[in-house]
Amino acid sequence: QVQLVESGGGLAQPGGSLRLSCAASGFTFTNHAMGWFRQVPGKEREFVATITWSGGYDSYYADSVKGRFTISRDNAKNTLYLQMNDLKPEDAALYYCARFRQLGVAYSSRQYYISEQYDYWGQGTQVTVSS
Repeated sequence: QVQLVESGGGLAQPGGSLRLSCAASGFTFTNHAMGWFRQVPGKEREFVATITWSGGYDSYYADSVKGRFTISRDNAKNTLYLQMNDLKPEDAALYYCARFRQLGVAYSSRQYYISEQYDYWGQGTQVTVSS
């Protein structure tokens, strides 16, 4: 069965860095784009970043994290990463990795920003940003 297991969350100071990982199993990792979302209590789940694979990589970011976060994937290890630099208090959230439901690449890149376009989710890893 499909499993996504996040790790790497924790406490960071403002301006600090964290690297999240998501170990994927139970499906052909290279067949799917993979994404990161985040959620704080009382708010909707928010798109963070997605990376595709179809012989090459394309990545997409929320404006709020562009230039600070980097999404990457290691297809040999079936692992997704999110390098988070220059963390801000507003980055604090529960971070989820998710599998894009469509095989290959999306018909429109706008699909990557929509949580309903993802069919499997991890349990989340908590990121806290505080001095």
